[in-house]
Amino acid sequence: MIRTLFHNPNTIRKIQERLPYIFQVAEIDSSRAGKIGMEVGSLRERILIALLIHVFGADTVETEIPITEPEVDVKVNDNPISIKTITGKTLPGMKLIWTVDRENAIYFANNYCPSCDILLAHINWGGTGGLFLIPHQAQLDMQKELGRDMYLKLPKPGTNPRGVEMSFTAARQLAKDPRTSKIPIRWVKQDIDYNAYDRWLDYWNEEV
Repeated sequence: MIRTLFHNPNTIRKIQERLPYIFQVAEIDSSRAGKIGMEVGSLRERILIALLIHVFGADTVETEIPITEPEVDVKVNDNPISIKTITGKTLPGMKLIWTVDRENAIYFANNYCPSCDILLAHINWGGTGGLFLIPHQAQLDMQKELGRDMYLKLPKPGTNPRGVEMSFTAARQLAKDPRTSKIPIRWVKQDIDYNAYDRWLDYWNEEV
């Protein structure tokens, strides 16, 4: 069902025109002293889930996902989907699990098997990126083709581990896979008159 998102001309045009603006607002909301905070990832995830609700309706989109499903962020018509957002000129690897414990990272890597489709937003400010839907089966095939060691990237020993990533080789090959759907997006920033505190100030200014 979610694949229809990539074939409706009106939806495609809306995504191409509005997603850069909305993501830019999310960055402003998540910034302090010119630095974008880690919370921007959660905001982007909510923006994409809101897109799914807008397109498919609230009755078909399940957002209350148990923590026992660490890879799943949302379900559309009971179909599980993992949401990823990445910024860069070229498509880097994708974070699959966040952990500061190297033993947990190694255990995850040794046991990881893709479990659902991935909805990926590749953000490339000043250039072209896109919105991708990477099918579950394509991930399984790529992991088998590359092997676990090349499909995954573990944190380097002696560094502060941030988790386990899908390697950039796997991510880029999956983005080019003929089974992957893509909407190209030109990421252009606008001059936005927006203050991250205004909406909260409006609440405080309301009469009680």
